[in-house]
Order: sequence, then C-alpha cells, then structure tokens
Amino acid sequence: MRLPTLRRARTAEPGTISGTARLDRRTKRLVGRLRPGDIAVIDHVDLDRVAADSLVAVGVAAVLNAKPSVSGRYPNLGPEVLIQAGIPLVDDLGEDVFDKVRDGDTVRIDGATVLVGDAQVASGVRQDADSVARSMSEAREGLSVQLEAFAANTMEYLKQERDLLLDGVGVPEIETRIARRHCLIVVRGYDYKADLDVLRPYIREFKPVLIGVDGGADALVEAGYTPDMIIGDMDSVTDDVLRCGAEVVVHAYPDGRAPGMDRVRELGVEAVTFPAAATSEDLAMLLADEKGATLIVAVGTHATLVEFLDKGRGGMASTFLTRLKVGGKLVDAKGVSRLYRQSISGSSLLLLVLSAIAAMASAVAVSTVGQAYLGVASEWWDNFVFQVGQLF
Repeated sequence: MRLPTLRRARTAEPGTISGTARLDRRTKRLVGRLRPGDIAVIDHVDLDRVAADSLVAVGVAAVLNAKPSVSGRYPNLGPEVLIQAGIPLVDDLGEDVFDKVRDGDTVRIDGATVLVGDAQVASGVRQDADSVARSMSEAREGLSVQLEAFAANTMEYLKQERDLLLDGVGVPEIETRIARRHCLIVVRGYDYKADLDVLRPYIREFKPVLIGVDGGADALVEAGYTPDMIIGDMDSVTDDVLRCGAEVVVHAYPDGRAPGMDRVRELGVEAVTFPAAATSEDLAMLLADEKGATLIVAVGTHATLVEFLDKGRGGMASTFLTRLKVGGKLVDAKGVSRLYRQSISGSSLLLLVLSAIAAMASAVAVSTVGQAYLGVASEWWDNFVFQVGQLF
C-alpha cells in the first residue's frame, strides 16, 4: 500500500523529486517519524552507516543534509549506503535549511537545489557514486590524524574511568541474575536483524540473558523475544517496550545527571542509573562482565576500527578499552553463527523419521498379522481397479 506513495514522491516531474519534508537534527530521533516517500532533512556531519541503514529501511525518497555527509576526517560509510540503495543525497545545504523548511512542507529537489513551492530555499552538493568514491579516497589519506585523536581520547577515558574498568566501581546493583549465564547484548547497529535470525537456535538452547541497548530492546521484541534488561539513555526505545517488564538501567552522565530517567518515571517504570562516560553498549558489556556472565554475545555492536571511527564521536574510545576488559568473554554474533550448530539438524531429523517409518513397515510386512492386513489391502485394491475398469 505504501509503495505507490514512494513512487509518486520520486517522479513528480522528470528530473525532480518531491515529497513531504521531515526535519530533526538527530537522525536517530527522526527515523521514528519518517514514512515511505518522505524527504529526510538532517544535520549529520559524517553520516554513519547505522543512520544510513535506518533511512534506507524506512524508504525515504531523498535525504537533505545541512552538513557535509563526508567531511574528510575519516572514510565514513553512510553516504555509500544511501547511493547504493538509489536514494538521492544532497548535502552541505547549510544551517538555514532548518529555518526555511518547516516540518510537513512539500519540498521539491531539482538537481542540488531545494524548493518549497516555486521559491528556492537552499542549494548544496548532489552526491553520486563517483563523488562519494572520491571523498572516501581523500578521507582515507587523512585517517592517520583520526587514529592519533582516537588514541588520545582513549587515554583520556582511561584516566577518567579507570576505577570502573579495573575494579567495577559504579556498576549498579541489579535484580536480573547474570552470574554463570550467557548474555546476549543487542544494539540496533550493523546487520542486527540478520544476526538475530541466525542466533535463534543458540537462544533457544542456551536461554541467555537478553539485554537490549536502547533501540536494541525493540529489535528483540520485533524478533519475538522479551528483553530481560534494557540499558541506555532511553532516547530510541519505545514506550511499549519500556513497559514490557524488563529491568531498566538508565545511562547517566559521570556527574549523575540522567535525562532519560524523567521519561522512565513518567511511564511508571522503576529504574536504576549507571553513571559513566562510556557508550551505552559498553556499559551493557561492563555490567554483564562484572555480574559474572560466562559468555557475552554481541549483536549489532562495533567491532572494527572503521566502525569505531564511523560512530563519529570521542566516546567510542571507551569501546576499545571495554573490548580489552571483557575480551575473554566477548564473542561477536557472526562468530557464534559460524561456530554454533544445532544438536540435531533438520536433515538429520528427517532421516530419523524416514528410518522409523521404514522399520515399522518392515516389521508389519514380516509379521503374521501384518501379512493378513496386506492380503486384505491387496484384495481391496484389486476390486477397486476392477470396478474402475468396468466404468470404461
């Protein structure tokens, strides 16, 4: 039902794109309001892959970015995702686009120009496969500078949170039993849906503690599970999932401020805070490790250097140190899917059933009662064939 809307939005006039504008400076927050065929207006320098994947999943007609989608600091992956999905991207439109375009306006994109009605409101850079490839190539040349900055941020975080990393100071008391159990931590990140799907046999057999990081809790519910715990700043998890009965841990700033706590209390949900400068996914891993998890399986989290940088913030320095802290227990979901196999595969089960049927048939055939039944069945078949023959 929604596909015609998307088609009309993209073909209003030859060479132009038209659709309803939806604006928000936080891409993650905007995605929840987007509908197929909308034009997303964002303020996202160095558009990352997770944000781009979410825009593609919604089915936007185009993306307008007030900032450069590739600044050249590092080879971020988001613009390439949009271009490969066939979604037009116009960036570097300037901050004025948020003043000149209102949420709900019908906007028209003609090349790199944005119009509301007949009035031009902004003009930027229309990206394509070649321009993105050039920008990515230039960004790779400056990667060493970003590596140095990343290392400096890592050392600063180590100084700030050494007690948490080394001794677990600040980890809150929780009711969920984690000791001597597996923990499955789900972040709405790279390939989380595919990873959750291949982990179904593992989840069914080992029954790990299910921890959703913000929107990762919604991902668990969408996959048919109920999270045991929700950790995060509560900016992307839905109200219904927050009320599902999971234990809630609100990520707070190091000074104790927790903006997400107000929302949780308004919903009548009890929660504890976890103050730290780390990312929410890192807090989930540190909590699981401190509470005695024997294995931590990560879904949708950041695992490579490019992914760390693609997140685009200094806070990702905590991710590197967290991986060192819990490294002996941490397994990426893709590794589990390759290593883990069901105790009984579907083909083995089918072979077992066929073998049982064959054994029963053999037993019936050699027994006296079985031979009598076979004789009756043979006589009935002969009579049936004879009667059919008489009809013709």
